[in-house]
Amino acid sequence: MTRRQTDSDTGQTVSAGAQPLWPGWVKIVLRLVGSGLLFATAAIHLDLYVTGYRTIPTIGWLFLLQVISAFGLAVAVLVLPSRFVVASRLAAGAGAGFALATLGGYILSVWIGLFGFKEVRTSAGIAAGIVEVAAFVSLAALALAPAPAGTTVDRAAPTPIRFLTEIPPKVAKAAGLATVGLTVVALVLFGLVVSGANAPAPATTTALKTRTIGGTTVLTNSKGFTLYSFAPDTPTTSKCYGTCAAYWPPVLGTTAAGAGVPGTVRTIKRTDGSEQLTYNGHPLYTYAGDTAPGQANGNNINLNGGLWLEIRVS
Repeated sequence: MTRRQTDSDTGQTVSAGAQPLWPGWVKIVLRLVGSGLLFATAAIHLDLYVTGYRTIPTIGWLFLLQVISAFGLAVAVLVLPSRFVVASRLAAGAGAGFALATLGGYILSVWIGLFGFKEVRTSAGIAAGIVEVAAFVSLAALALAPAPAGTTVDRAAPTPIRFLTEIPPKVAKAAGLATVGLTVVALVLFGLVVSGANAPAPATTTALKTRTIGGTTVLTNSKGFTLYSFAPDTPTTSKCYGTCAAYWPPVLGTTAAGAGVPGTVRTIKRTDGSEQLTYNGHPLYTYAGDTAPGQANGNNINLNGGLWLEIRVS
């Protein structure tokens, strides 16, 4: 263990002799890994924001805030050297807290929903969750790492500064055990939520309706949710599957759903054998970003490989 002595002239406690409890290369690895994982989660969230989340009320700007925060914390963790002990610990601790909070938000949004939006299971969401768990572990370890040999502790400094300069071994050990416990809990909850979550089943509608939104008469499903067309589709083929269909659930039904609606209503076969409704040659979809009837958050946006437009009825 590192011995300490007090400088009689300055009143500072100085680490004397001995080597730091952790080799220097370990901290370098933790710093690079932690910042790299924060950059990764920022990139994933930026991609999700650009490809769809920006149109979702409340969730959209929260995603943008997450992207900015993740990039900022990643830079802070990367550039602050270990000799700036307090600043380095604060950056690493903030990064660990951010990763855990972001993971918690994802779990809640899949489990019960947030701000009226219920997340669906996607490969990008699962990847982000795994990255956030790894980021939390590496950054928490970096925040709790012993101070470099020769670090001085100014006894005249405020208590929080002295505490962060050289965390007492018992406190560091307890915090380490808490980190392990939180990691296990996070992994268990993440696994349970992801394994139990499914992409929303395509909505079966018994009737197509019309509704005026923003001065425009649009086609809706039986619950009043706006219906959309996808530019890459053809009158006989849907190009929206996988993650695309998770956020843009296809509308299933029979031609009887179009009774009383002006225009031509037909059906096409999807790859799973289900019948998807079409209107005037456009396969129909709802949008996960519309959380209540009367919204058209998916109109005129280019996501998941093509342009989406509300179905207008004249």
